[in-house]
Amino acid sequence: MRVIVGQFCHETNTFSVQKADTEDFAKLFCYRGNAVAAKLAGTNTEVSGFLDVAEREGWQVVHTVATFANPSGKVTDRAWHELGGIILDAARANPDVDGVLLALHGAMVTETHDDAEGQLLEDLRGILGPKVPIAVTLDLHANVSDRMAAHASALVSYRTYPHVDMRERGREAAELLARAMAGKVRPVTVVARRPQLLGVAGGRTDAGPMLGVLARARAMEAEPGVLSVSINAGFAKADIVDAGPTATVTGDGDDPRWRAMAEELMDMVWATRADRAGAVLTPAEAAARAAAWTGEPGRPLVIADTGDNPGGGAYGDSTSLLAALLDAGVTGVALGSIRDPEAVAAMTAAGVGAEITLDVGGKVDPVFGGPPLRLTGTVVHAGPGEYTHEGPMWAGLEASLGPIAVLRTAGIDVLCATNLLQLLDRNMFRIGGIEPTERRILVVKSSQHFRAAFGPIAGEILVVDGGGLTTRDYSRMPFRRLRRPIFPLDLQ
Repeated sequence: MRVIVGQFCHETNTFSVQKADTEDFAKLFCYRGNAVAAKLAGTNTEVSGFLDVAEREGWQVVHTVATFANPSGKVTDRAWHELGGIILDAARANPDVDGVLLALHGAMVTETHDDAEGQLLEDLRGILGPKVPIAVTLDLHANVSDRMAAHASALVSYRTYPHVDMRERGREAAELLARAMAGKVRPVTVVARRPQLLGVAGGRTDAGPMLGVLARARAMEAEPGVLSVSINAGFAKADIVDAGPTATVTGDGDDPRWRAMAEELMDMVWATRADRAGAVLTPAEAAARAAAWTGEPGRPLVIADTGDNPGGGAYGDSTSLLAALLDAGVTGVALGSIRDPEAVAAMTAAGVGAEITLDVGGKVDPVFGGPPLRLTGTVVHAGPGEYTHEGPMWAGLEASLGPIAVLRTAGIDVLCATNLLQLLDRNMFRIGGIEPTERRILVVKSSQHFRAAFGPIAGEILVVDGGGLTTRDYSRMPFRRLRRPIFPLDLQ
């Protein structure tokens, strides 16, 4: 069997002013051709799961591209045609291929296409025809369209948030493809949705309503003919028609049962739409809690700024939480990270040990998260930002924060980075000379993924909304293309 394998992922925050161009995909990872297997085999990624099954089955793999850009504004048409074009060109060069495995996010928006993955799958289907099976993995936060379901044979989404099951889901999609190529099943996928932008507490799988919906989905998969069932929490910072939660059911052949199952699951999602998992504090409230914190050594207080989460397309340079900690006199803190290439360059030029005064953060759009802070402190680290994810999320995957520097000011170590990445791995602190368990308080710019790496060492976890671009105050977002009326903007 000959199988085309590819990955093209981006979660698009359409409210961000920073677009994702070809170079931005390279900042996280962008491998082409045979480099895909060399770099991703054995990692906790979907492509690694594809390769596990390909090796076992003896497939001839046609490698295309594997790339993932950090969430941001819309993907440029240049990046879309260059990177997506690699996958389509492979299909044109191999029209008699037996199957296709794609790792997509499900929430990509380009300058031209609101439903980028649906467009890619439609183009691919137009090249290969209706009979070639196409199995696709999606992020749990996919905004799934009817067009995606129509042109993909199977859609298999993550089941964990924090996302730690990428390789496992890749294997599941590949095993389903193997059955389809052998003629044992004929996958057909349906999707259901409700008039809601938010649901299942954002998809958290450590607590909240998502657990019950997933349990029902797993029970459905035990029924005859059902091949895969996915619950997608959706990505709400996307001003597109189809933003919001969905349920997809992939079954063997056309059967009205698939639609009934998907609708039943969405009834559960709708019924729990108002459920939230955990309190969200203001920066001042979190700073007061931090000032009074008396935990045991090696078990730091972890404060997550969900409002400035680069993993949701925020700018990563909000200063509101840092300002509150400084005002409250909180010490023993390591904060990671503030994306500020100018500050990194200034500290690098000054050198380790130098006393320096400079403006940090708040430079992209101070309306979201506060203006730059004038800080005086000591440069305690400056150097490269390359690291390998310790995991469990993305274990083994290489990445880079670009050049980094650490400023120590008033008892707080501020890790500044050049590249925009969510702080979700302990090694992201270590490359700045910061051992997480040796700090009294850790501040991470993340919403949920941080829990996979930092939850096991945390004495307590606080979640803060500092008013960045991933704020939970959706009234600040100027939706224009979203279907209306919708919960929670219009409906309760």
